[in-house]
Order: sequence, then C-alpha cells, then structure tokens
Amino acid sequence: MSAAVSSDTKRLEKEAKKMERKRKNSAQEPLSKKDKTFNIIIFIILLCGALIMVFPLLYMVATSFMTKNQILSGHFTVLPDPILIGKYSEVLSKGNFITGIFNTLKVEIPVLLIGGFTSSLAAFAFAKMEFRGKGGFFLALLATIMIPFAVVMIPQYVLFTKMRWTNSLLPLIIPGCFGNVGMIFFLRQNLFGIPKDLMEAAKLDGCTYFGCYWRIFLPLMKGALGTQLMLWFMGIWNDYLAPAIFLRNERTWTLQVVIRSFNSYYAIQSDYALIMAASVIAMLPTLILFFLFQRVIVESVAISGIK
Repeated sequence: MSAAVSSDTKRLEKEAKKMERKRKNSAQEPLSKKDKTFNIIIFIILLCGALIMVFPLLYMVATSFMTKNQILSGHFTVLPDPILIGKYSEVLSKGNFITGIFNTLKVEIPVLLIGGFTSSLAAFAFAKMEFRGKGGFFLALLATIMIPFAVVMIPQYVLFTKMRWTNSLLPLIIPGCFGNVGMIFFLRQNLFGIPKDLMEAAKLDGCTYFGCYWRIFLPLMKGALGTQLMLWFMGIWNDYLAPAIFLRNERTWTLQVVIRSFNSYYAIQSDYALIMAASVIAMLPTLILFFLFQRVIVESVAISGIK
C-alpha cells in the first residue's frame, strides 16, 4: 500500500512540476503592445473597484479614532483630529463584549471539529464509495443549498423552543455538527482529483473503508479541508441572523448580537466611535485569517476544479 501511495505521489509531483515549467515559459514570452495596453486598462479598472470596496472599511477604522464632535460636524473627513484610542479600551472593558467572544468560540470549536470530520467523511463516501442511490442522495443533499434560511428559521425556532434549547447555544452547535453541505460538495470535488487506485490498493491489503479515509484520503485533502474550515470559521464568527433568533438569554449572546445591542444603545447617545471600535475588533480575526491564508484558499479552490 505504501509503495502504491508513494508512486502515485511521485507521479502527481512530476505533473505539477511540468505544469509549473509550462507556466514559467509562457510568462517569459514578451507581450505585444496591444496586450500591455489591455492589461493596464484592466488593472486600472480593478484598482478603482478595489478602492471603492475598501473605502467603507477604511472609513470605519478612521471613525473609531474620531471624537463625537468630529463625527457629527457635518464635514466629511477620513483623518481623525485628534486621534483617540480610548474607545478600544472602553469596548474591551464591557463585560458582555468579552462574553460574546467566548460564546462565539464555544460555538466555533465543536462545530468546526465535529462538523469538519462529518463533512469530510461524507465527501469521501460520495466521491470514492459505491452504493445504491448515491447520485440521488447527493443531489437531494445539494438541493438543500437552494433553500434560504428565511424559509426554515420559523420551523426551526418552533422546534428548538419545544426542545427548550432557545436559552442555550445548542441551536447553533448541534445542527453544525452534522456537517456543511457546501464543504461536502467542495471536498467531494477535491477528492475526484485523487486516483481511486489508492483505495483499491489499500483494500487489497485489508484496509477498511474508514481506514482508507483516515490513513490515505484525509491527509491528501488536508489543504482543502483546512481552507473550508477557515471559511466556515469566518461564517460562524460573522453570523448574526441565527443567533439573534435563537438566543433569548443575554448571557448566551454571540459577538455579532452583542455588537447589535451596542448599535441600538450607543447610537442613541451618538457614540458612533465606540460602535466602530467594537466592529473593528470583531473584524480582526477573520481579516487576519484571510490575509494569512489567502494564497492557500485560492490554490485550493483552483485545484478542486481539476479532475
């Protein structure tokens, strides 16, 4: 089994090196004047679009350092004068803000660990195993993506209320532990790029289906799985609608619900700098994760489309 895995790994590495050499050779070819002009125009258009999209983010950060008089002065500016950093310490001194962070982490950790495992296991079953009705089951599972949350949130609320879960984090944790349909689809596409001969060789050596998944395919798809877990982390961290519906008790509020309460309370006092400071702090983990792993995310998405 190890020899078969090693030979297939070497073959994949050779193909990757060959593709890399072709890419470098094509990149070294001189561009014509028409191509250069076209690239410059495209670059300017993309730069303008990027500035338009990033400006609200920059203005939010700048507002968090402004005084109340500067924000309400009526003169548009993005340069704080003077620069105040006290709002960040004020936000962190609020007990419900720190509690919101910990409540969000209480949802993140079990959902990502258990849900990531069940999603990868389901993806392996749909990609490498043969059983009756596999195509129909997968299409039915994939069809659930087209059902918006607004359609099922009221039935879910009634169900969780009857189960007496609405005063806890269980409505956010338990459904996520059964997996994520988008992750299952992505990992299934990624597994199609891995030769099925590896599993056949492992089965000849007496390896079970779960053994094939755990020893062979899970290590090979760890890059795609890590990418999906990071994206899922961002989704849970920024989720507002579901926590706002299911969480009645203030002690169980997640971070985004706490920021909502800041918005409703401090907006009356026109303390917009504090609201912006809370939003900046809440945004930092997802922003840092994206910038650290954006190359891995892009590469994983590109590889998943190659069969």
